[in-house]
Amino acid sequence: MTGTGVGPELIRLIGVDAGYNHQAVLHDVNIHVHEDQFTGIVGPSGSGKTTLLRLLLGIIRPMSGSIDQIEDLRTAYVPQLETVNWDFPITVLECVLMAGQPANRRRFVLPWGNAREKASAMEVLERLNIAQLADRQIRQLSGGQQQRMFLARALYRQPQLLLLDEPTSGVDVSTRHDVLHLLADLHEDGVAIVLTTHDLNGMAAHLPHLICVNHRVIADGTPEDVIRPEVLEQTYGARMEVLEHLGMRVVVDDGGERVDRGQRVGRGERVGRASQVEA
Repeated sequence: MTGTGVGPELIRLIGVDAGYNHQAVLHDVNIHVHEDQFTGIVGPSGSGKTTLLRLLLGIIRPMSGSIDQIEDLRTAYVPQLETVNWDFPITVLECVLMAGQPANRRRFVLPWGNAREKASAMEVLERLNIAQLADRQIRQLSGGQQQRMFLARALYRQPQLLLLDEPTSGVDVSTRHDVLHLLADLHEDGVAIVLTTHDLNGMAAHLPHLICVNHRVIADGTPEDVIRPEVLEQTYGARMEVLEHLGMRVVVDDGGERVDRGQRVGRGERVGRASQVEA
C-alpha cells in the first residue's frame, strides 16, 4: 500500500493501465494518496512518471482499471520549468491570478482579478517571499524565482493535493535547498505532495515516501525500504551501489561516483539534519 496511511485517502488508482495512442506506458498501477502524504516518484526517463502525474490530475484517463477520489478534490500542478514559454508577456501577479481559485473557475484564464483576488494572490506571493516581484515580467526571473512563482500559482488554488514535475531540475544547489524546504513547510501546513524526480540523493533519499516506477510500480515505501541495490537495478536496469553516510543512504554508480548530492527534507529534525550535513 502506498502512502503514510494515517490520514484520509484523497485518490486511489486501482489496476490502472494508461498511455497514449492506444499504447500503454503504465501497467497495473495500484497506488493511493492520503492527505498527509509526501511522496517522490523516481524512475528513468520514459518510465511513466509524468504519465502518473497526469492520471492523478485527471488530464488523461485510464485505458483500463479505475480511479477513485474524494468529491471536489482540489489539485494544483507545477510543471517542469523547461516546458514553460518564458517569453509570454505576463507579470508574476498575472500568472498567479490566471490559475483561478476554486470559486472562480469560470474566469480562470483571465490574467486580472478583483481587489479580493489580487489581495489573496499577493498574500501567497508574500508567503513565498516574492511579493516584490509582482509586477515583473516572468522572463526577468531567476530560476529560483520562477519556481517560487509557480508554487505561488499552485497555492493560490488552495489545493489539497500538490503535484510537481521535476521541481528541482535545472536549478542550483542553493535553489534546490530553498524549494525542498518550501515543500516541507507546505506539507506541514496540510498539503499532500506528490512529485517526480531523477535526483536520487539530492531529493529522493530525503523524502518520507518513495515510489519506484518503470512502466509499473517496482516498489514503494520509505527510502530505507526502497533505496536498495536490487530495487534500483529493477527500476533503472543498471547496478547501483548504496552506501551509508552519516546515517543517510547515498546512491553511487558502478564507478563509485555519487549520482547526485543534496539535502534531507521532511518533518522537523530531518530538515535540520540536512543543513548540518551540507554545511
